[in-house]
Amino acid sequence: MAGHRTGTGERVPPGWWNRLPWHPRHAPRALARLSATLAACLIALAPLPDGAAAADLRYLRIGTGPPGESYFLFGGLFASALSRPPGTPCPAGSACGLPGVIGTASATSGSVANALGIGDGTLDAGLVQADIAAWIAAGAPPFQGRALPRLRAIANLYGNPFHLVAREGSGILSPRDLRGKRVSLGLRGSGTLVHARQVLAAWSLGEADMTVSYAGSAVAADRMLSGDLDAFFVIDGPPVPSVAELARTARIRLVPIDGPGADRLRRADLLLGPASIPAGTYPGQITAVPTLAVGVNLVVSETMPDDLAYGLARVLWAPRTLSSLVQGVPQAAGLAAPAGLIGLGLDLHPGARRYYRDAGLMSRAD
Repeated sequence: MAGHRTGTGERVPPGWWNRLPWHPRHAPRALARLSATLAACLIALAPLPDGAAAADLRYLRIGTGPPGESYFLFGGLFASALSRPPGTPCPAGSACGLPGVIGTASATSGSVANALGIGDGTLDAGLVQADIAAWIAAGAPPFQGRALPRLRAIANLYGNPFHLVAREGSGILSPRDLRGKRVSLGLRGSGTLVHARQVLAAWSLGEADMTVSYAGSAVAADRMLSGDLDAFFVIDGPPVPSVAELARTARIRLVPIDGPGADRLRRADLLLGPASIPAGTYPGQITAVPTLAVGVNLVVSETMPDDLAYGLARVLWAPRTLSSLVQGVPQAAGLAAPAGLIGLGLDLHPGARRYYRDAGLMSRAD
């Protein structure tokens, strides 16, 4: 078996990558992740301090991703770190969020939905794969006619390797073996769907060559467990929670995405790079699996006030925020401000650029 053997345990309901040192072997603590996500939600529900006026509040809406993937966890924790309702005390020397701001994390389909939401004003910020952000900003294929030139970056966060997860015994050893199989390509509105279609094309396949569905990784994992699916794509930092949970109870295989097909993808998309999902990332995984990866950017609109964009960058890279993110989201283990300038698909927001200059990470001429 390439990469995986049988996992055990009770069922749980379902670079940039090389240069950004994320560490998938740092296993997440399920309780810590749940507590962190709940904390982000409770901030928005907490009563205001006495005397605080609604006019003093600014709700900052962050598009994340579907439950079961790292975007959802990361966005919830970052929303919590940003939040500082009026009247909230902040001891000297502490990082206490942005005064008057309450961050709210919204579960979405992922990168495409987040970029479009920022463009139409229903979101203030979002997590977007770097190449998706670049294509949508320029109105480039496959987003012709939908150019959003005002999209801007705050930072690159961490690497998102391509995962092609197959049911053991399905005979899927390469993307070319998806022909005739039951395959989920990811949610509509996700970066996973865009990249899954590109992988198929690189191996001379199309959706008509297989029985296709469009589900997030948590739903796809559940369907694979019940025998209704042969394979699914998810583009996310390892360990992807839904894949890890599936691997504990099912025989699965991580399918390599390498060779001439991967070379064709990289020539067409300069923001892709080679990556490897290390052995031991998932229960039962016994060998490293070669794949491709793309960075995930924190994206806003150019219309965001400079001071607010500056504040987002400042809070993101504050030691207290980094500690919270690394503890709750293992994909974020390599977060560091200097690496945040590598792998961007967009120009920096002027406010973020000012932060990096003030922090000594960019010259005044940049």
